Amino acid sequence: MAEAPLSRFLPEDFDPSQPVAVIAGQREYPLLVVEAIRAAGVPVRLIALQGETREDLFESFPESERARIKVGQIGHMLKALKRLEARYAMFVGQVSPGKLFRDLTPDLKALALLASLKERNAHTIFGAISREIQDIGVVMLDARAFLDHQLSTEGLMTRGKLKARPEHIEFGIRMAKEVARLDIGQGVVVRKGTVLAVEAFEGTDDMLSRANKYKTDQLIFVKCAKHDQNPHFDWPVFGEKTLQSMQASGISTAALEVDQVLMLHKDNLLEKARKLGIELFGFSPDKNPFDGLPGNSPS
Repeated sequence: MAEAPLSRFLPEDFDPSQPVAVIAGQREYPLLVVEAIRAAGVPVRLIALQGETREDLFESFPESERARIKVGQIGHMLKALKRLEARYAMFVGQVSPGKLFRDLTPDLKALALLASLKERNAHTIFGAISREIQDIGVVMLDARAFLDHQLSTEGLMTRGKLKARPEHIEFGIRMAKEVARLDIGQGVVVRKGTVLAVEAFEGTDDMLSRANKYKTDQLIFVKCAKHDQNPHFDWPVFGEKTLQSMQASGISTAALEVDQVLMLHKDNLLEKARKLGIELFGFSPDKNPFDGLPGNSPS
C-alpha cells in the first residue's frame, strides 16, 4: 500500500530529503509551517525578515541553517537560499504594511526588479520575486504545503445548526469574490444584503473594527482567495486574533472559502469559536454550500 503524501499541495516529484527554506513573516503561520515540516522529517531552513519574524522561531535554528535579511533585500535573499542549499522555498506570514511603504530597504536587485514592473502591488511584486527564486534553481512551493489539516473545510465547522440566513451568506460570498477579483482585498462584512465594510491593504482586523461603528446585529464576515491566487504567497489566514476582532465587533458568523483559508491552530480555534458563540462556515463557490446542513432557522 502506497504511503500517504506529505501534503496534497506539494509537487509530485517533491524530494523529502532536500531542504525547504521558509521565508518567514510575522506571527504564528511561519511557526506552524516549520513545526509541520520538521514533523514530516523534511530538512528545513529559515530566512527571517528583520523586525518581522518571531525571535523564538529564529533561535530554534542553528546558525548554519538560518539567515536574517531586511525586507526588500532580494539579492541577499537569493544569496541566503544558495548558502543554505535550499532545493525548495516557501513564503509564509504577513509583512507589516508600513514596512512596504516607509521602511523598505531595497538592494540593487530589488531596485532593478521594481523598475521593471508596470504595476506595483503584492501580486506583481511577489510574482516577480518568485521568478527570481526559481531562476536560481529553487522550486517555489504552495504556501499551504504541509498545513492541509489547518485549512477551512466544507459546512458548519463549529457544529450545530446554522443561525445566519443562507441568502445573506450567499450575498456576502458574491461580494467577497468580486472584491477579490478586483484585487482590492480578500474579505467583506455584510448585513442583510448590504456591504458594510471591505478589506483593502489595511488587513482583516482593521476592516472588522470599521464594521463595528454601526453597532448593529446579524453581521457576516466572508473571507476568500483571489480569483487568480498565486499559490506561492498571500493565502488568507484566520486566527485567534481575527476571532477576537469578530467578537469585539459583534460579528457572530464567518464564511471561509474551503481549502483557501488557513485556520491557525484549527482545533483550538473551533473550540474557542464555539465558546464565544461564533459560527464558522466553509463554502465552495462552485456548489451549493448549504447542501446537507440541518434545517436552518432565520436569524
